[in-house]
Amino acid sequence: MSLEDAMPQMSSTERPIAAGGEAPGDGRRVEANSATHGTERPGTSGLMEAVLERRNLQAALKRVKQNKGSPGIDGMTVEELPNHLRVHWPRLREQLLAGTYQPQPVRRHAIPKSGGGERELGIPTVLDRFIQQALLQVLQPRFDPTFSEHSHGFRPRRSAHDAVREAKRYVQQGKRWVVDVDLEAFFDRVNHDVLMGRLVKRLEDRRVLGLIRRYLNAGVMANGVVTDRQEGTPQGGPLSPLLANVLLDEVDKELEKRGHSFVRYADDCNVYVRSRRAGERVMQALRRLYAKLHLRVDESKSAVAPVQERKFLGYTFWLSPKNEVRCTIARKALDMMKDRVRHMTSRMRGRSLAQICQDLRAYLPGWKNYFQLVELPSVFRQLDSWLRHRLRALQLKQWVRGVTIFRELRIRGLSPRDARRVAGNASRWWHNSGMLLINVALPNTLFDELGLPRLAT
Repeated sequence: MSLEDAMPQMSSTERPIAAGGEAPGDGRRVEANSATHGTERPGTSGLMEAVLERRNLQAALKRVKQNKGSPGIDGMTVEELPNHLRVHWPRLREQLLAGTYQPQPVRRHAIPKSGGGERELGIPTVLDRFIQQALLQVLQPRFDPTFSEHSHGFRPRRSAHDAVREAKRYVQQGKRWVVDVDLEAFFDRVNHDVLMGRLVKRLEDRRVLGLIRRYLNAGVMANGVVTDRQEGTPQGGPLSPLLANVLLDEVDKELEKRGHSFVRYADDCNVYVRSRRAGERVMQALRRLYAKLHLRVDESKSAVAPVQERKFLGYTFWLSPKNEVRCTIARKALDMMKDRVRHMTSRMRGRSLAQICQDLRAYLPGWKNYFQLVELPSVFRQLDSWLRHRLRALQLKQWVRGVTIFRELRIRGLSPRDARRVAGNASRWWHNSGMLLINVALPNTLFDELGLPRLAT
């Protein structure tokens, strides 16, 4: 079914906005024709009409389908959404225009965090994801041009790489101390009244404000029980990142006013200074600024420290003997990558070497692309060597018995003496896989032929 078929025809008085399946980033203000002619009802500005404009809805539907995702509490899948809209959209549109639409509770979903514990996600229904996406596409062009240039998270045409590059510039300028601030359960602690107070100053349409408030207040369902939510904006909905930026922009503006060198990506904020004493002063100021927003600094994860001792978005900085600043992978990010590879190459998964190489081919290029700013090629060469070492050990494990190892190594060109030497210590997989003999039997070219990507290229 096409997008056009899924959405009934809209009124010709509604003004189109930019389409494309995501929030436009050109900074244009969105107005409705009704506002231009001054015919809107009190407390409205035509903003909701812009949200419900046909082309905007088509773009939102396209984006939701592209993002896929799990069903919410009603069990509706992304594939079922177009047919649902075809039948129910006139009623839903009327409720949205009247300001009476009520979002459904989100489905609680917990995922493990790399440092232990869990991160709680709130998965809205696909219908609510669709409506939130339509809201985002109209609201983001209004808000984004007003955000700080030092904020990079969840914004059009900005990325984590931009944030890391900016941080590196500050370090190159001699600001070798960082105030590394981590907020305590940020998305769970967003104060609804504080956030709505910021939105009221920027939005005139009471229907849009009311809808956002109802999204904030929508309960959370876990184990069949719905719990009311008095604070927080659950991660998982399209609108949450924008609302986070609206709230945290107040701190950004204050840091700009004070002339600080800082970078923010979502709730990760780093301020770069020239001394520990200056960093301690900035940390105290940030505690006060966040407290005004009813947010708390996580003291166990925040610190004032030399830049090479802290990580930012998976990267850390290294100072060469010539005092040059270089980007490299933070130890924690490297450990996470190795843990992922260990799981993918586990003998207990019962997969062939060829299948495992295909799995790694799906994972490694994306990981390497994220860390493309790394300026120490030896890191990738060492990882390539470690990966091949692990795959050779896995192959020896899969052969299991000394007799099988001897036979397979002979087939692969080893002499009887050398094959017997390896097979005689069949249980020492990791030790044996590091021997030059195994490199001859299982050469690098074998893994190239199996599709294993090389990171150091």
